[in-house]
Amino acid sequence: MSNQKKFAVILAGCGVFDGSELHESVLTLYSIVNNKGNYEIFAPDISQHHVVNHTTGNEMNETRNVLVEASRIARGNIKSLGNFNAQEFDALIIPGGFGVAKNLSSFAFDGADCKIDPTVEKVIKEMADQGKPIGALCISPVLVAKILGDVEVTIGQDEGTASAIEQMGATHKKTGHAEVVVDKNKKIVTSPCYMLDADIVQIARGADNVVKEMFKLF
Repeated sequence: MSNQKKFAVILAGCGVFDGSELHESVLTLYSIVNNKGNYEIFAPDISQHHVVNHTTGNEMNETRNVLVEASRIARGNIKSLGNFNAQEFDALIIPGGFGVAKNLSSFAFDGADCKIDPTVEKVIKEMADQGKPIGALCISPVLVAKILGDVEVTIGQDEGTASAIEQMGATHKKTGHAEVVVDKNKKIVTSPCYMLDADIVQIARGADNVVKEMFKLF
């Protein structure tokens, strides 16, 4: 086990509309292990921006914690992102979901002027400074663009999001289903996943392609 590459996975809650996207999260975990790596899951110990009823799409009058909700995906095996130690990991990967844009950042509300959760920003900077690969699916590349600036990423084909990424100082490349953009200099790997109208097989391929490309960067 000692020679396996170890991935840190950051989750943003549980559920596409207010947390991490379930399919992207689970298929990312599967791909890491299927490609002979292993993982540890983290989430910031903070309150969600809001809670959404995933059946109706309506906001619910309650509060939930990002770490507690993400623990559902992790089957309880999760740590607070505040306890993250970059020295212990070979790579970092962040699945998508609206929680990335609502909990890990304020991108859903502020676009290019968004703020990033300080713990998330610290982790991404530490991994980048140590030259370790960072993968980002769906909307998550906005975090990388905001924090690192001059990077090449993709979120698919959404013009508004792509424009915001360019305003942050990054370069956006248009992509289709399961296509991946690799910034070899910064070791950033991104794919659009559900930023496109995708099915679960396309999500699986996208997540797997990201993980495979990250392994090439070690």
